Amino acid sequence: MKTLHRKIFVQEELERRILHGLACEWEAALWVLSSAHRARMKKPLFSLKSMKSKWGYWSEEKHEICLNRKLVLNYPWDSVREVLLHEVAHQFSETVFDARNEPPHGPKFKEACHLLRANPKASGRYRPLLELIFHDSADTKDKILLRIKKLMALAESRNHHEAESAMAKAHEFIAKYNVDLLSHETKRDFVSVFVGTPALRHPREAYHLARLLEDFYFVQGLWVSAYVIEKNKMGRVLEISGTIQNIKIADYIFDFVRNFIQTEWDKYNAGKGLNRYRKTDFAVGIIEGFRSKLTSQIKTNKKIREDFSLIRIEDRMLTKYVAYRYPHTKSFTRNASSQDDRILNAGMGVGRKLVISKGITSKKRSKLFLPER
Repeated sequence: MKTLHRKIFVQEELERRILHGLACEWEAALWVLSSAHRARMKKPLFSLKSMKSKWGYWSEEKHEICLNRKLVLNYPWDSVREVLLHEVAHQFSETVFDARNEPPHGPKFKEACHLLRANPKASGRYRPLLELIFHDSADTKDKILLRIKKLMALAESRNHHEAESAMAKAHEFIAKYNVDLLSHETKRDFVSVFVGTPALRHPREAYHLARLLEDFYFVQGLWVSAYVIEKNKMGRVLEISGTIQNIKIADYIFDFVRNFIQTEWDKYNAGKGLNRYRKTDFAVGIIEGFRSKLTSQIKTNKKIREDFSLIRIEDRMLTKYVAYRYPHTKSFTRNASSQDDRILNAGMGVGRKLVISKGITSKKRSKLFLPER
């Protein structure tokens, strides 16, 4: 009986925090609007319900935004936030644009979506962001990922030369794919997705890893505000933007490098009892060691060097997409308060030996949960 009561309590507490998170995200979403438009938006009530045919709805009568309980309990926060923004656009179109006599997804609603950077499709039978990006597909574009999978599978070889060669070939193929898109100015769709989890603070290595993704994997990254459910307040998370194919690759690299860092740190720190700051030194070393390895491959491989020299030309379409999505951004830096160069150099040595392997797989991203107390 106590176990049952405990589960009910945890469920209720989780949903209470989710509702608070929706309210926080609602407030954050309005800052992209003009001050005049923000002034006309009043915070609604928020609720969760079990629904079969929709992910959420806006009720003007109740002045309420309701989201599907299945969505908020079974999908990551960026998938939840995408549906929330869609419903905020419904609220905006009726409250500010007086769209009550239009069809639900009429012109004024679409204009509201444009202003709020909301997805007009994120309702009804729409596949949540998680499934849209990370599902397996027979689409011809995913043949690119299949080819990279095969090359990275070869990178599992115990023969170090074969493994290194396979990884270099995979990066060469990724570069060629993106050069072809840019050189032909191919029209393409972009998406944005969280990598990692929202937090109040992120360790220094997270910023090094974000720059690695931008410099070698053809995505653009921004640290954006997002609700941290464990802390019950807004924090930040890395959001990457790019084509679905590049998002899948960069997301996999992000997870692979983080897991590699943890495994190698456990080995290095065995019996030493070093603190979290020294783990950051080691992790930054691994990332920068891997960066130097990729840079060396580009310099020594004529084909990769040519492709990367072309790809350095700004992807105007992606830049325009990110600038529209986040019109107000600012730069900041994170410097090490203290650093152990010996541990940093040890990490760099490990990073130079890192070989990305196993390929791009279907993503099973974490649901929302409360940590055990």
